[in-house]
Amino acid sequence: MAKAVSIPGIGRASAFLASGTMVSRILGFVKAILLAQTIGLTSIGDAFGTANQLPNTIFTIIAGGVLSAILVPQIVKAAMQLDRGQAYINKLITITLSVLTAATLVALACAPLLVRIYANFPEQKQALTVAFALWCIPQLFFYGLYSVVGEILNAHKLFGPFTWSPALNNVVAIAGLFIFIGAFGADPDGLRTAADFDPLMIAVLAGTATLGVAAQALVLFRYWGRLGLKFRLDFDWRGVGLAETGQLAGWTFGMIMLTFVAGIVQSQVANSVSGDGNASVAVMQNAWLIFMLPHSVLAVSLTTAYFTRMAEHAATKNLESLKQDVSAALRNVSMLIVLSAAVLLAVAFPFARVFTPSPGALGWVIIGYAVGLVPFCFLFVLQRTFYALGDTRTPFFFTLFQVVLFSLLATASLLLPENITTFGVALSQSIAGTAQAFLAFFLLRRRLHGLDVQQILNSMSIFSFSAIPAFIVGMVSVVLMGGLNIAGWGMGSTLAAIITMCVAGAATALTYFLFLWVLRARELSTVFGPARKIIRRIVRR
Repeated sequence: MAKAVSIPGIGRASAFLASGTMVSRILGFVKAILLAQTIGLTSIGDAFGTANQLPNTIFTIIAGGVLSAILVPQIVKAAMQLDRGQAYINKLITITLSVLTAATLVALACAPLLVRIYANFPEQKQALTVAFALWCIPQLFFYGLYSVVGEILNAHKLFGPFTWSPALNNVVAIAGLFIFIGAFGADPDGLRTAADFDPLMIAVLAGTATLGVAAQALVLFRYWGRLGLKFRLDFDWRGVGLAETGQLAGWTFGMIMLTFVAGIVQSQVANSVSGDGNASVAVMQNAWLIFMLPHSVLAVSLTTAYFTRMAEHAATKNLESLKQDVSAALRNVSMLIVLSAAVLLAVAFPFARVFTPSPGALGWVIIGYAVGLVPFCFLFVLQRTFYALGDTRTPFFFTLFQVVLFSLLATASLLLPENITTFGVALSQSIAGTAQAFLAFFLLRRRLHGLDVQQILNSMSIFSFSAIPAFIVGMVSVVLMGGLNIAGWGMGSTLAAIITMCVAGAATALTYFLFLWVLRARELSTVFGPARKIIRRIVRR
């Protein structure tokens, strides 16, 4: 049986990253809840949600996958040069700023067409969505700036700023929502129509959202001096490996275009039932925010700490160490994500009640996403391993498989009653993502000529077995507190729903870790070792 891999600093780095992500996500929830109270989760919420997702989508198409998947290994290689990657970084930032500036201007000019691709609302609502988009699209430039500067910091093992700066984004956006409520009033039931919004209301709501993204990007330059690097614009883009990056980016761009197609299918299906109180884009975005909490706080934090090390092992052709990293990352991530899935499934409806007094639709969409949480995070580790190997071709093909399957299933969701269409879309995402994760694991195992399959299976069996009684305990807690009955105490108010979530979540977690301790899951020491050392130091003092 393979031994657990203990990587010095991984636990500490992951804990630091997770703390920053947790603060940002908590603020993100506050922002999402406040936004729901400001404009509701129905008609206007769908219009703003559609517009606000455009810069994210365009950025992902242009550079998102390239920056996150390819540049860390390339920067790690460049950092081995005598100039510590100075020339590469200057050229990289110059070309990034040039491309993003041009893309932002083009996107602004094409805003009506872009909105039409994602939605086909009535005329006034469509015009309002375009107006929101004109204020939101400049986020594209700042998302790119944040990503490229942040990845440079990460590649030099300065993880903190990249993880913590989104908290500033949320603080600015929350302040903007308070300003909007103070000036124009709240509308939690979504009673305002598109005709009720004037240019000043649009500017305050969407403009402060963009201001938050700008703050998130610009604050990273405060930490630039710590790397000992000096930036200057350099338009001579030859001689430092950008051609290699471009070759790698080709397959990644194709993969992103596939994801773009899937996003259009999802948005069109969801927007087709917008109005009449049906769950649509705004509900799906809030459900996705909840779904992404454990992924961002736990999976991304752990995997980011491993990724730079994976890239180093891949660069030196040390495949045995790379295999150990993959096994350790998969097992350590899965231990926490299996628990997260059990908690989300147990508290889905109280969690939804925090956002809206009518939590039924949102609760079911959360469940639809949550059943695919474990394979989603599993896939994240596998994708990063391929990227560390400089292989972007294989992820393209297993993403193609996922997009085709998801598009078919999501389109079939139109056959469902309108009140559960979005649940069908969320469940389609989980089914397609699970199939994609299995395919990716098989392909990576073949690429590396084997993986620690037995140990991974053993650990997953322990995690899954422990999650069953934990989920039952959590569900019983929710039922006893009236968290499944709209007239029950646990659904009576936002505070009651939060208390129900906390009690049920804690009961689920305690039961889960108790079973892991009884079954002697070795991953407990890797993940919680740093916390145990801190407690010991405090006790000794």
